[in-house]
Formats: sequence, structure tokens, C-alpha cells
Amino acid sequence: MNEAAVPNLADPLALHARQRPTQPALVHGGTVLDCRELDLAVRRRAARLQDLGVEPGGIVGIALRDSIEHVLVLFAVARAGAVILPMDCRWKEFEKQRLAAHFEPAAAIVEPGGAFEGARCIAVDEAWLAGVATAAADRAFPDGDRGLVMSLSSGTTGRPKGPLVSHRKFASRFWTHWVDLGFGSRETYINATPLYFGGGRAFSLSTLCCGGTVVLCPPPYTPEELAAEVARTGSTVLFLVPTLLRRLLECDVATLAPLKRLRTLVSSGSALTAEERVRIRETVCPNFIEYYSSTEGGGVSVLSSQDQLRHGESVGRPVFGVEVQIVDDADRLQPPGSIGRIRYRGPAVADGFYRDPEASREAFRDGFFYPGDLGTFNDEGYLFLKGRSKDMIIRGGINIYPMEVESTLMSHAAVSEAAVVGWPSREFDEEVAAFVVRGKDVEAEALLALCRERLAPYKVPRQIFFVDDLPRNSLGKVVKARLVEGLAPL
Repeated sequence: MNEAAVPNLADPLALHARQRPTQPALVHGGTVLDCRELDLAVRRRAARLQDLGVEPGGIVGIALRDSIEHVLVLFAVARAGAVILPMDCRWKEFEKQRLAAHFEPAAAIVEPGGAFEGARCIAVDEAWLAGVATAAADRAFPDGDRGLVMSLSSGTTGRPKGPLVSHRKFASRFWTHWVDLGFGSRETYINATPLYFGGGRAFSLSTLCCGGTVVLCPPPYTPEELAAEVARTGSTVLFLVPTLLRRLLECDVATLAPLKRLRTLVSSGSALTAEERVRIRETVCPNFIEYYSSTEGGGVSVLSSQDQLRHGESVGRPVFGVEVQIVDDADRLQPPGSIGRIRYRGPAVADGFYRDPEASREAFRDGFFYPGDLGTFNDEGYLFLKGRSKDMIIRGGINIYPMEVESTLMSHAAVSEAAVVGWPSREFDEEVAAFVVRGKDVEAEALLALCRERLAPYKVPRQIFFVDDLPRNSLGKVVKARLVEGLAPL
């Protein structure tokens, strides 16, 4: 590869194979691949994909269980110069077909028995492994001057949206992990979220690229099982979404003891309340940080454990190399203290959605990505989220930010989760409706009294609905539209 070429994301694996050949790279249960074995396994799989007709720039769906093979295939698709299309192996066949119809993958790598109509499916079976074993690993592979992954942002709900993120842009996201989040070559990252999810996939790849060790601890698992695996493997970095962290808060001190020794515990996916952050720091891990990011643009801001002591309601300051702004509907910059639309730009931000110019025009403008979130800065440069622009409730002409009401409800010890939506109303256009998942018994009137104590009267929910679970898409995001669908207009 000449010096002018853009590095392929798999290039560092060969370097680690030479310089730290016997260091553990991938661990799953009793199976361990060192750096030399990892590089060879990736090269053979990339060669096999080429033998099967996968060309540079071709899109390859990956619908595999959370396993070492899944990680190897991710790197192999990159090594072959093709584009990763994440596909959850738990999806129904029609969901996979819908994604394939939009992105038209050249192939899809699936589990045995997981083939579906609409794509050329390659099963990871005995025939696949036999072909891999005989594939030539010493051939020349493409550089990284091309697309790497479709970072799906809407799962199977709504129109499929996937910005095509290049090798260069994805590597820029890794710099955020290394500079701001505590990942690095001396760390052991335990991946406890599905590899289909953006966070689990990106953190695993970035750890292996910088020479660290990845331990796979795929769900489902109990908190006790997760803590035991952290202890067994000496893991130092863990990423969990807020839902999983809330389950840990219900555990006793003995169960959580191994997590206390982590060097870094990262949360991302949705915001936690200030009270939850205090409890996580005190009971789960003192080295807890919150990471605000998006699949389209990568990292936005990070709130360190030290910052949480002074700015517990914030999502932190912008990460390395990223410029974040608050603008109004006319894209005019807003001063600190004013609520507006968040937009940001940096070397990791995608250029647009694949085959969707309409959505691209709405979300990508003048080099900025608009994630659809509302926020404000304080005078010290800390960013505060105020909810989604599309979720904002307008009651009698007054803006109500659902996140503020949700945070109030979730400050009650009996509330596990809360989602607040606009309830169509002939009198006020919208009223406030709250859907609550209880962790302990509590009456609606007690929660309404809490809201009356902390919120202006017009922000207090008209009614609280208790539910067993909140509807989510395949990326784990709450789908508020489904909650609204069940509300008859007032």
C-alpha cells in the first residue's frame, strides 16, 4: 500500500499480529484468539468473500449471532473493501427482506437456517468454514478509500435510513473512544450489548484496532453473570445502555463488587437522570461517564464522573474534534441559555443517507448533521438536552419538553422508566400524557403530586398510564408514535 492510500480499517490487525502476536485479542467463554490468529482469520474470510464474488464497494449484510465469527466477518468485509450492512439475526424474514430491498446487498452472511428471500445468502456453516480454511490469506486487499458501514438509524420502523460511513470517518470515531472514553491498547473491553447495535460494534472494532482485548458477553445474562465475567476476564471497560444500568441498580453490593474495579463504565443511547448518575457512581462504578452520540455522526459530547458532581443534568462538553452549535429554525446561532436545535460537524460525521436524498436534505446541511435533538449550552460550554424536536409538546401555544417531565417522574424511586408524549386535544392542541413502567408499587396520584411540586402547572401530565414495557425499535429506542396511537383525542 503506498503512503497516499487511505488505510483500511483492518490494516492495524496485521501490525498487531507482528508486534504483539500472542496477546489475547478476542475472548468468548473458553475460546481465545490472539492477535496473530485474529489477523489470519480475518484475511482468510476476506479472501473467501472475494472467491465468492464479493467486490470492493459491494454491500454485504451481516445477520449473525453475537460470536467471535461475527467479529471476524465484520473485519473480513472491511478487509475485502466491501460495505457492512448490519442486520439483526433476530428479525423476522420480512424485516430482512425490507432492508435488502432498499440497500440491495451483493450478499448476506447468515446463520445456518437463516437464509431469506431477496438476497444471496451465505450461511456460516461447515461449507463456509471449509472454504475459509483453504482461502489464500496472502493476497492483496483494497485500501480504505471507500465506504465501510451503513450505520442504520431507524431499525425496521419507518423508512430504512443508513448513512454510508467511510473507513476514514469511522477511524475518526475511534479517536473519540481513545481520547475521551478511556478505550486503549492496554484495556480489556467486555462487550455486553449486541454486535448489531452501533455502540457494541464500534467499541469492539476500535478496541481491536488499537491493540486491546475484546471479551464477548452476549445477552441475555443476569447481572450476576455479567459481574462474574468481568471478574473472570479482568475486564477494564464496559459499555451499557441505561436500561441495563437500571437493572444493576437493583443488585446488592456483593454482586456489583467486580464492576467497582472497572477503569471505565460508559453509558449511551439515551440520557439518564441526575439522580441515576449519582446512584450509578456510588453503587456500580465510580469511574462512570455518559456519552451522547448518534449513529449518523458519531460522538457529540461526554460527561465525566467529575463533571457529574457539578452538572448532573448535562450530557457534558463536546468531544475531541467536534463542533456543536445550538440554532433556531432559521439556523441562526443561539446564545447560552437559549433552547434550540442541536447541530454538529466533525471528521466522523456522515455526508448523508444512502439512497435517500429527501431525508439527507433534512438532516445534513452545510457540513452539519442535525440529530433532531433540542438542547442548550450553559456559560461553561456544557450541553443540556431538552428532548427531540419532533417530540416537543405544544400546549396552548407553550412549548413543553418531554425530557423535563420524564426526568421528574424518574426521580421517584418507584419509577423504572417513563415516556411523555403529546395527547391530541381540541382545546389545547396537545395535553401531556405520561407512560410509566413501575419498579415498585406507586399510585398515579403520588407521581402527579411530585410533578405539581417540581413543574409548572401546564407541564403536569393530564394522566399517567402504567405499562409493563415501553415499545422499542430494533435499536432499543422508545417509539413514542406507538404510544400516541393508543390515545383517543380529548
